[in-house]
Amino acid sequence: MESKLIVGSLEKCDLPDLKIQNLPIRIDTGAKTSSLHVDNLTPFTKNDEHWIRFDIHPDIHKVENIISCESIVHDQRTIKSSNGTSEARYVIQTLFCLGSQSWPIQITLTNRSDMSYLMLFGREGMGDKLLVDPSQEYLMDDINHTV
Repeated sequence: MESKLIVGSLEKCDLPDLKIQNLPIRIDTGAKTSSLHVDNLTPFTKNDEHWIRFDIHPDIHKVENIISCESIVHDQRTIKSSNGTSEARYVIQTLFCLGSQSWPIQITLTNRSDMSYLMLFGREGMGDKLLVDPSQEYLMDDINHTV
């Protein structure tokens, strides 16, 4: 069996392609897709490819801190949220870092301002790399737990 990270229901990740570090995230095995709260979504074309420009406030306690990002659009999908409403969302692919490991994931961009965490990490992003202990939080802050 390949070693897997054991994570809690809350962790902190880095998204280096987006210049984000120590972003608190909700680990959600009930969600298929990962999502990230962004503002000011602006699609544009660059080198004949579809791109998206957006702003992120990585620290919910200092909303004046803004990171402006650009990414190629990987896909557009209709996502059904936890409240049952469907929304068309842009999907980007970016590097995701957790503990000492990193891998590319797909993230939908949306307005999560009514949620407690700016990012929800879903099953597709987890793949076969993680085991979740819902009774724990921030296990990656202490040590890299693997099985």
